[in-house]
Amino acid sequence: MAPVPSFPIKVGHIDDVQELRKTEPTNVPQRFVRDMSERPKLAAMVPSPNDIPIIDLSKLVGSDRDEQGRQIMQLKTACEEWGFFQVVNHGIDSSVVENIEEVAKDFFMLPLEEKQKYPMAPGTVQGYGQAFVFSENQKLDWCNMFALGVEPPCIRNPELWPSKPAHFGETLEVYSREIRQLCKNLLRYIAVSLGLKGDVFEEMFGEAVQAVRMNYYPSCSRPDLVLGLSPHSDGSAITVLQQGKGSSVGLQILKEGKWVSVQPIPNALVINIGDTIEVLTNGRYKSVEHRAVTHKEKDRLSIVTFYAPSYEVELGPMAELVDKKNPCRYRRYNHGDYSKHYVTNKLQGKRTLEFAKIEPETSA
Repeated sequence: MAPVPSFPIKVGHIDDVQELRKTEPTNVPQRFVRDMSERPKLAAMVPSPNDIPIIDLSKLVGSDRDEQGRQIMQLKTACEEWGFFQVVNHGIDSSVVENIEEVAKDFFMLPLEEKQKYPMAPGTVQGYGQAFVFSENQKLDWCNMFALGVEPPCIRNPELWPSKPAHFGETLEVYSREIRQLCKNLLRYIAVSLGLKGDVFEEMFGEAVQAVRMNYYPSCSRPDLVLGLSPHSDGSAITVLQQGKGSSVGLQILKEGKWVSVQPIPNALVINIGDTIEVLTNGRYKSVEHRAVTHKEKDRLSIVTFYAPSYEVELGPMAELVDKKNPCRYRRYNHGDYSKHYVTNKLQGKRTLEFAKIEPETSA
């Protein structure tokens, strides 16, 4: 079963931001207005295309050993220095990518009463609504979400899989199979880049957990006051993000203390390292803190897949990556316990990773 909170949660009234934009296009309710320290500086630095790590999967899986070696080194640098990269030539047919975008957009365009047939219960992360809200005075994200557990079948809630738009379920099934294979391929080469055997993660993860979340960020009259999605790192091993064509640029990552806007490359998928890989690599590869900002005129759609170990698996730093120079930084824990901890806390930077950290010894 997917993790659920063991305590009652009161979240107060949560406005649907698409409806707000329709009925009161210039109004930004106070629950969405961020404190001064959290407000985005919309002129955030945009790195040149040459700065953003790009991995060509076709060269990683190809027969040219020299080219493969270069790509593995680039992957290593991306994971060590950025915690994210964009993957091109990923092998997923363009029709699969276009179809999931179409049904996701069609779902968000349905009347509110239709979408509300699949409600996200407070404290859970499946259904339509806003996730990670745990109090009546918590600031809200300028975003509508629709999230579903996909694999293994035991984490699915069939009542939340929509009957509209037509073919939603089968489209998501096809897309998720392709993304699952991509995640396995990427993790194989991430392992190789660490000097480990390629199948180490697949063997360790058991029946991997896979979930999808579709995010719709309507335009906002005051994008300087709100956040589309609060800063956080992901609890997954890796996360795959697809941005809708024609969407505004909204993803930002925290790089050396500055928020950097990510300009998606056409036909690329954005990959980020999650907390699980940070723990397993003993901090050599770090999860990246990221957030979403909104746009005054353009809407934004993103489709995000989270890939993680089975909830039954015990995790901790791999022995090969712990030595005197790199002492163990994280304790061993059950991944199901960590997942429950993650989904029952609000998004707050990398704070959820404190769950696994070992406190450094201090001299008396």
